[in-house]
Amino acid sequence: MAKSKKNADTDAAAPVLSILTQYIKDLSFESPNAPQALQAREKAPAININIGVNAASLGKDDYDVTLALDVKAGEDKDLLFNVELIYGGVFKLQNFPQEHITPLLFIECPRLLFPFARQIVADATRNGGFPPLMIDPVDFATLFQRRMAEENAMAQTEGGHA
Repeated sequence: MAKSKKNADTDAAAPVLSILTQYIKDLSFESPNAPQALQAREKAPAININIGVNAASLGKDDYDVTLALDVKAGEDKDLLFNVELIYGGVFKLQNFPQEHITPLLFIECPRLLFPFARQIVADATRNGGFPPLMIDPVDFATLFQRRMAEENAMAQTEGGHA
């Protein structure tokens, strides 16, 4: 007896993205000018936030994705605090076309990790004696597009010098 079309379609494996684990790889909070840095100020300090994403294969369908956040309030001798966080997750990506893997690793996976990393930064700043710093949502698609453009430009530059 032949399979119906409906059964044949359901036999095809559906794409699956799952988080196997999440972890803090590195966390640092510094307030080198405390306790003076904790005094009330007339003007809010400049906040500088740098975000990076890295991914590495752990085998067949497993990938380690890390989100690096470097957050500074103030500058130089007026530095109020500096938070450095590397927050990671191990993801299983099954049944995705190969061309979808890189965008998933650099857009979707960090998007899933970000709320947890954001909370860790907020807790660290609050526990350091400052108001909790709530980082605005991040557009990881735009970050990925910029990264791809930079890598393409570097490849073209290197190719031109060869």
